[in-house]
Order: sequence, then C-alpha cells, then structure tokens
Amino acid sequence: MAKVAPPEELVQIEHRPPDKAWMDIPPEFREGRWCYGSKPKDHKIVDFPNPRDWSPLDEDWKLPENWLEIVLEGMRERLHKYRSFRLFMDICVRCGACADKCHFFIGSGDPKNMPVLRAELIRSVYRGEFTKAGKILGRLAGARKLTYQVFKEWFYYFFQCTECRRCSVFCPYGIDTAEITIIGRELLNLVGCNLDWIMAPVANCYRTGNHLGIQPHAYVSMLEFFSEEIEEITGVTVEPSFNRKGAEILFITPSGDVFADPGTYTCMGYMMLFHYLQDLGLDLTWSTYASEGGNFGYFTSHEMAKRLNAKMYAEAKRLGVKWILGGECGHMWRVVNQYMDTFNGPADFLEEPVSPITGTKFENAKSTKMVHITEFTADLITHGKLNLDPSRNDHLKVTFHDSCNPARAMGIFEEPRYIIKNVCNNFYEMPPNTIREQTYCCGGGSGLNTDEYMDMRMRGGFPRANAVKYVHDKYGVNMLACICAIDRATLPPLMEYWVPEVDVTGVHELVANALILKGEKKRTMDLRGEPLPGMEEEEDEEDV
Repeated sequence: MAKVAPPEELVQIEHRPPDKAWMDIPPEFREGRWCYGSKPKDHKIVDFPNPRDWSPLDEDWKLPENWLEIVLEGMRERLHKYRSFRLFMDICVRCGACADKCHFFIGSGDPKNMPVLRAELIRSVYRGEFTKAGKILGRLAGARKLTYQVFKEWFYYFFQCTECRRCSVFCPYGIDTAEITIIGRELLNLVGCNLDWIMAPVANCYRTGNHLGIQPHAYVSMLEFFSEEIEEITGVTVEPSFNRKGAEILFITPSGDVFADPGTYTCMGYMMLFHYLQDLGLDLTWSTYASEGGNFGYFTSHEMAKRLNAKMYAEAKRLGVKWILGGECGHMWRVVNQYMDTFNGPADFLEEPVSPITGTKFENAKSTKMVHITEFTADLITHGKLNLDPSRNDHLKVTFHDSCNPARAMGIFEEPRYIIKNVCNNFYEMPPNTIREQTYCCGGGSGLNTDEYMDMRMRGGFPRANAVKYVHDKYGVNMLACICAIDRATLPPLMEYWVPEVDVTGVHELVANALILKGEKKRTMDLRGEPLPGMEEEEDEEDV
C-alpha cells in the first residue's frame, strides 16, 4: 500500500496555478497517484493487444513500433464513429464552469485534473493531428502532436478520472468529460496500456463469470455460509436456489457483495428479503455463472463492456426466466441503463418486468428487462408487503451517499431514501450541493480502488468525506449508506481516514435488520453480530 500523509497534511492543498504553461509541464508519476500496469496473462485471456510485463515507471513501455500510427488511426476511427466524441472535441469554449467540480482537482490541486484541462490533453492532439488550424498554427491554436511523453501523460491523467460525470452536470454545453476519458482509455488500450486492477477483473469475469474469479462451487459455499450466519441471528433457515431453469426471476448482484465486508451484510439482506417473499409468490434464482453485475470491461473499451454485459442476458436466456432483478451496484447500472439496447438489446426474449408480489409493472425497464432492487423493494414497502421494525436500527444515525452511476446515469434518488426512512428512524441528509445529481464520487471508482493508489483515493474522496463529517459533527451520524458495491469497498478506508466514527452499509442490510421474518426467534443482534438497541445486556449474558 502506498504511504499516505496524515489528514492534517493532506488537507493542505495548493490550488495556485503553476508558473509554466501546461503543455510545458511533463507528467510526474508520484507515489500513490498511479496504478500498476496490466499483466500479460490477463491480456491473453481476452485477446487484448500487446501482452508484456511492464510498469508505468519504466522509461520504455514496450509499445509496438507503430504505436503512433495505431493510436492516431484509432482516434480517427472514433471521431467518425462517435458523433458525441467529435462534438466534445469541437464545442468546448473553456469557460471553466467544470474546473472546480472534480473531486480529484479539489483534493490534489493539480490543474490537469480540472475536467476542462484533462479533456484538453486529448483535445490538443485532436487539433494538432486532425484540424487544419491546428496543423498550421500549432500552439497558437492550442494544438500539439502526439508524442511518447504526451501518451504517458494521457495514461497518468485518464486514470485519475473516475468517470463519475459530476463535471458534466455543470457544463453549459453538456459535454460529458467521462466520455472523453472513456475514449482516452480505449486509445491507450489499443497498444496494451491498462491497469492490473482493471484487466485482472475483466479476465476473471470472462473466465468464471465474476470479477473475483470465484468458481461456481465456491460461490454456493459462500452463500451457504451466509445462510448459517442468518440462522444463528434469526433462527430461520434460508435456502437460496441456484441455476434453476424455469424460475420467474434471475437475480444478479456484484461479486463484491459475496466476498468482502460490508457488502456481505448486504448480500445477507438480499437473502433474507427473498426468503420472506417466497410465501408471497417470489420465484427467484441466483446464477453461479452470471455471478457478477459489475462491468469492469467498461473501463477498457465499449467492445469489452459489451462482451461482459452479454453474459447476463445469455444466462437469463439459458435459464428461461422472465426478467432480471439487479442488486446494489454502480457501473452495472450505467451500462444496462445507457448502453444495453445498442450493445446486446433489446432483450425481446424476456418479458416486461412485473412484480409477482404487488403486480406493479416496471415500465422504465421495458427495454432492458432489468429492475434495480431499490425500485423493487420500495414498491413492496409502498404496498405494505413488508413487516418492518425500524427501531431495530435505532443504534444507527444514517446518511445516504448517492452512488455516481445510479444517481447521474439513472436518476435513482428517491427509492433508496424512501427505503431507509421506512427501516430507520434516524436519517439525515448531507448538504444539498453534495448529494443527488451533484453527489461527490467515492474517489475509487472506474477501476481505481487499488492500494497503490491510496494517496489519490484519499485526496479524491475528500469532498465526500467532508460532507459526511458535517452531518457527523452536526447530528451524530455514524452510518453511511450506499447502493454500490465499489462504494462499499472504497468508502470504509476513506471514512477510517477522514471520519473514523462513521461506518458504511448497503441499504438492504438496513432492510434485513428491520425485517420481521415469519417464525424468527427473539432478535438480539443485527447482521454484524452487534447488539440491537435494548438487547445489550442479553448479548452480554450470552457471551458469559
């Protein structure tokens, strides 16, 4: 893990512009601000170009001899293929409205992390290589040629963007800088320059169906272990079904929820909810093959994202289900909501999703045939289908972090808040300019949640942590809820660093704490094994 300075040092951020022009400042690969390069074995698994051992710190990145030709041809192809990319290259007037909206600029003070300047890294090459004005006037027109040093600069800064799209909210022209980063990463990928923490999950997902490389039998074992935990807490035996053909609904969630805390508690929450609903008519199966909702392919190329997205729908077709229910995830939902139809859809072999419990038709999922679990659960609560005791969460003072992709790419703002307010008695909002559409990133999305990148993660997560600290100091908030598996992985170390009194949870962990199961024993502890409010003495006696 990269060394990280204490918070009192890290918060001393210099935002003064440098003395030199930005084109004259070469990239400096500073410790804690770059990620390890991808490994050849992972390239080979998905047939990606230029598999070799390399490091971003190497002088020679072992690029193909014709790397310049490959990258420029790739850029030319994308300028013709993606009209949005061409527009984003031409229409920016450098007004600076986005400049102070990026969490990485706020936390680092590096001007090249201003969205407008990060985009200028590639926009300047566009002018220099593809426009007459740029070819003739050069720097006078803000143009430059693509050189080895410029290419390295792309790598450094396009992997200092989490593609969260907060800057696009403030752009008067609607420029989506994340789309520029995505194309920048695609161009890097053409000559084999990607991250280990992106390519390894992509290769794992391609081989086993999930990013972590969990084999089907291990996936089942993990959920069986959770069943034992649930039985110890509730006295109720939960038996999920796997790979069952003919089930009505296929459930797919991020593998992070199966593997690591606190996502595992969210997974237990799903299991308890589905068990509760069985008597009401829920007919649902898990898959040990399409065992991943997240899509790390999206951080390499559109083509790889399409390949990984396809497996979910292929499994739905194999099992013969009617529709898909998706768990609490981030980029899975951006891909499904914004790209599925042109990637692999429309999924006409599935049916328009209808809740078997309430009869609600999810018309927003008419094309993708995939429903977000917060929409599903909020609908259950609205129709009075869940027996809930919110006082079981009275030991928690909760705030909600709008995860970037479900918020800005889907507009899911109300459903998680509605659920939390029905399962918790103590809920507090962070300041308005830090939530909903203007939410701040966790600082580790889009494949950047690695340990060697910890300095930049703590800097990038600073605005989010600062807003959490505000509600902690004002209301005593001690729990940060979210609906993204990446958030559940990145926010705990961020909170431990900036606001150590605050823990992190998924929304369905809170649901399961409050959910009264049929035949359950007297509940004395929550899913984490902590005493429920008023049960502290009973837990102490059991320990004795």
